[in-house]
Amino acid sequence: QVQLVESGGGLVQAGGSLRLSCAASGRTFSSYAMGWFRQAPGRERAFVAAISWNSVSTLYADSVKGRFTISRDNAKNTVYLQMNSLKPEDTAIYYCAAARTWNAPGRATDYAYWGQGTQVTVSS
Repeated sequence: QVQLVESGGGLVQAGGSLRLSCAASGRTFSSYAMGWFRQAPGRERAFVAAISWNSVSTLYADSVKGRFTISRDNAKNTVYLQMNSLKPEDTAIYYCAAARTWNAPGRATDYAYWGQGTQVTVSS
């Protein structure tokens, strides 16, 4: 089993940056694909970015391409989401998740484990 704890959220002005971290417990972190999803008030949870277990493959939602970067450090059991050029529409609760496969990294149902989320608020 994998337990995930997100951190790094907060309030930032439009155009600013934040880096989210997701710390995982367990010795098998390096075997999981990792993803970030977000949920804005009144909206469904949406895919943001994903990274394969060995960092060879990444996937991004169109809305964040060129602005967000996902990375991981398997030695530290941590996955990161660097968010630049933030916009008010990026405001949401951000969740990290772990998947055993890379079959459909953009699909929430592929992820077996989820963190509790961290709030990101971007003011205009």
